[in-house]
Amino acid sequence: MSASPKTARQEEIRTITTTAELAEFCELAKTQPYVTLDTEFLRERTYYSKLCLIQAALPPSSAKGGEGGPAVLIDPLVEGLSLEPLYDLFRHKATVKVFHAARQDLEIFFHDAGVLPDPLFDTQIAAMVCGFGEQVGYETLVKKIARQPLDKSSRFTDWSIRPLSDAQASYALADVTHLRSIYEFLSEQLTKTGRAPWLQEEAAVLLNPETYITRPEEAWQRIRTRSGSPRFLAVVRELARFRETFAQERDIPRARVFKDDALIELASTKPQSENDLGKSRLLLRDARRGEIANGILAAVKAGLETKDLPKPAPEEPGRPGNAALAELLRVLLKAKSDEAGVAPRLIASASDLDAIASGARDLPALHGWRAEVFGQDALRLAGGEIALSAKNGAVKVVLVAS
Repeated sequence: MSASPKTARQEEIRTITTTAELAEFCELAKTQPYVTLDTEFLRERTYYSKLCLIQAALPPSSAKGGEGGPAVLIDPLVEGLSLEPLYDLFRHKATVKVFHAARQDLEIFFHDAGVLPDPLFDTQIAAMVCGFGEQVGYETLVKKIARQPLDKSSRFTDWSIRPLSDAQASYALADVTHLRSIYEFLSEQLTKTGRAPWLQEEAAVLLNPETYITRPEEAWQRIRTRSGSPRFLAVVRELARFRETFAQERDIPRARVFKDDALIELASTKPQSENDLGKSRLLLRDARRGEIANGILAAVKAGLETKDLPKPAPEEPGRPGNAALAELLRVLLKAKSDEAGVAPRLIASASDLDAIASGARDLPALHGWRAEVFGQDALRLAGGEIALSAKNGAVKVVLVAS
């Protein structure tokens, strides 16, 4: 039986399925000032994201005759396809790699090959710097900058199934074709305002390998607990260490081992046997026996016997004596972010403000470009050197007479 003919839409979309094709595209990309990129992946059933598709597009100027430059889908699920040409492009300093909300994409590449795209331009961060609001979505930027509609109906489909539908392919390509005009607009804005270095500071965090490394011995620090008892925290630490190690080694979600609420329950009840585990209200059935059960019991024992007890976290910032200052810092942040046209959350979080009010000084909000916009005045306000005044609906900084 002969294969059914491809639709016109399928003919328009080029999917790279060989290393040679990928190398050819990446060599062309190296001659361009930038390349836009995105990925589709699955993570519901694994610890590490499963890469299912890569999208890439080159600037309109790279086209030989069309309106836009080449835009392609790269299928990493094809047997024999090596992504090394793409990783070589990631290392090519003359071509900017453009993503939107890049962290999850970069995490995939880091764990797959230990490589991160440099130089990097994240349009979500750039949009926050340029006054488009907090954690602005791609769809919003497409509407406001590219002035195009965006069909998101294929967003939550299973990207591991082949062949991809026409709707999936079109959706995937739109994530990089519109990104070109968004990048060019935001890049120009950053140049005009002199804020390109601000974006570079943020990109440095995304290009730091430590951003993507999860160490089992540190996993307990993400668990929210009500008790500050060092012995209780020691058991939490060992249970979290076991769970993280078990999930990483088997590439399964940590919640498949046991969830946070079950971990807290185990740290409280401190089971000594499988019979004790059977009494748990929150533990999954598979975790009450076998490898997981043995790991839980060993972790509880280690937590109870260790002499290396964790130190309870400091009290939450914002205690009554600092509450008034924290509120003033919130007002100052709003005024300064409005004045600079930058999303407040990009400058400082609510917990940052509480920490400053409580005396903390080693915070991102007090360094780099954030110090220029907000941090310096925040410290002056905390030190009583300035006050805040309201006039005609606007908040103003006022020097305090010595």
